[in-house]
Amino acid sequence: MSEERSGNTQKGWLGKLAQAFSDEPPTREDLINGLYEAAEAGVLDNDALTIIEGAMQVSDMRVRDAMIPRSQVTMVQINQKPADFLPVIIETAHSRFPVCGENPDEVVGILLAKDLLTYVLDGNLENFTLSDCIRPAVFIPEGKRLNVLLREFRGARNHMAIVVDEYGGISGLITIEDVLEQIVGEIEDEHDEDENEGNIKELDEKGYLVKALTPIDDFNEFFDTEFSDEEFDTIGGIITQSFGRLPVKGESVSLEGIHFSVLSADNRRIRLLQVTPEEN
Repeated sequence: MSEERSGNTQKGWLGKLAQAFSDEPPTREDLINGLYEAAEAGVLDNDALTIIEGAMQVSDMRVRDAMIPRSQVTMVQINQKPADFLPVIIETAHSRFPVCGENPDEVVGILLAKDLLTYVLDGNLENFTLSDCIRPAVFIPEGKRLNVLLREFRGARNHMAIVVDEYGGISGLITIEDVLEQIVGEIEDEHDEDENEGNIKELDEKGYLVKALTPIDDFNEFFDTEFSDEEFDTIGGIITQSFGRLPVKGESVSLEGIHFSVLSADNRRIRLLQVTPEEN
């Protein structure tokens, strides 16, 4: 009997959702409320609900809301030799790099890391010149809608665009992954830290790798500190508050006798910290 009632409930919500999309469009608030009620009734799982919400929000978002700001963009200069830029490519592990002239606002193309493979395998890097291998760069304004950009990315099979401000200066870049993350959430790859590992990992006798999402209570217990959890749940929130803004890779701060250095961060959050207790 209970299974039959449950089945009827799900059919009822499916009917309501079908009705919502087949009749005159309801308000967005009504639609979202209906989706939440459907999730509570078991018609939608939480992952599906998150993706639907993300897809709806993307239509209201602009490139400036998801782009990687210029301060965090790794560029290669057109006059650099492989010996100069290869260490940067290896360290960042990105697949695409804007190539600029002497002025960072003068982006002349995009370097694909895979285009270096033939030269590396043939031992012919001394004959490599960036000007012969760069791909054309796509430039877009900060105010372009994300859903429009996603459609253009798919249509042109392009993966990266350079973002320019109203004066034509470079304000950042955006990739198709940045757009998709607004819909499905963070996309991890093989170069990202393993989320299944512990939040705190010892580096050496004095230093530790700490994920920014480590709960404050866990951090306090491990390092014998007394950070408050009234405003924030994670140690990353405490660090961001101390800067008064989102810090970038390489920045550091000392709090309560602990030295924090940002090892990894994107344009939305801190990801990884190096933590070193300071000697008294």
